[in-house]
Amino acid sequence: MKLQEITSFLEAKFPLQLQESYDNAGLIYGRGEQEISGAIISLDVTEAIVEEALANNCNLIIAHHPIVFKGLKRFNGKTYVERVLERCIQNGIALYAIHTNLDNHLHGVNAKIAQHLGLQECRILRPLDNQLCKLEVYVPQEDYASLDSAILAAGAGQIGNYKNCHFRTLGTGTFEPNENAQPHIGQVGKRETVQEFKLEYVLESSCVAQVLLAMRKAHPYEEVAYQLLPTQNLLQDRGAGLIGNLPEPIEPLEFLKMIKEKFNCGSVRYTKLLPKHIQKVALCGGAGSFLLPDAIRSKADVYVSADFKYHEFFDAEEHLIIADIGHYESEQYTSELLAEQLTENFPNFAVRLTKLNTNPVNYL
Repeated sequence: MKLQEITSFLEAKFPLQLQESYDNAGLIYGRGEQEISGAIISLDVTEAIVEEALANNCNLIIAHHPIVFKGLKRFNGKTYVERVLERCIQNGIALYAIHTNLDNHLHGVNAKIAQHLGLQECRILRPLDNQLCKLEVYVPQEDYASLDSAILAAGAGQIGNYKNCHFRTLGTGTFEPNENAQPHIGQVGKRETVQEFKLEYVLESSCVAQVLLAMRKAHPYEEVAYQLLPTQNLLQDRGAGLIGNLPEPIEPLEFLKMIKEKFNCGSVRYTKLLPKHIQKVALCGGAGSFLLPDAIRSKADVYVSADFKYHEFFDAEEHLIIADIGHYESEQYTSELLAEQLTENFPNFAVRLTKLNTNPVNYL
């Protein structure tokens, strides 16, 4: 299998446009035409992971955390990052990172955490903005069905759990072809009047290019009349964090014991236990203190995340309980998620979950 087939699948499912501005998700090392014998899935890329890939005849490592976040000026082997890259280049091992674009997806990192907690009725804690736009296009009444099919097939018209959505209105369009035109309808130098549909679609910014290309190919007119408009609507199934409900309320201390066991935590750091049961749970894999205000606004009983600083624990202010379970612990099931996605779509491709624990934090 070629590397391009794998990366194209992952990026269609979890678009790179969803990654945060500071991130470096995507293909870090490798070429699309490279033949891939097998892939190791891990949370991090370390020297031990590279050796594991070599031992298992895998020439692709897919990791959640990018091995490179910023530019490297020297390759002297002084840091593990330099040594990992040198070893991969020497042995033709491709490196791919799928980080905050996986975090910012309803079925990404946080969905796995929610699944292990048994949460129901889950939704994004902080939906993304500036990710949606509206397409308006005009087409002769008799040609609208084929154009509509092409636009929908390219990714437009999906709103939450609904697909193939559009709105159309019938009206009158006029135009006059000049001497350089090759009109589908009408004659040069004569103003034409045509019954046209105005078709309207919502689409994600990440699929604008492919939708416009499909529109132009399917449209009968030489010059397509259309508008692409930004919208203030939030993208409800894309964004940071997740919030859902436990099937039954549970005592706070019992909940903390449960997550310590389920996530095999060395410790759980938490704020003052409040005198009420826990049922509404907000969560974010990795460093999630930035979402605490959202968890409070959502009336969550507890916020499960990682990497809280000392003074940030005060910000709970007894609105909820903060449960810091550790960065690695909160994201450990990400590899499981990626392996499931790849195995389901490429059943004959060798996908291996790493057998190594890359957590740099130890507990006494």
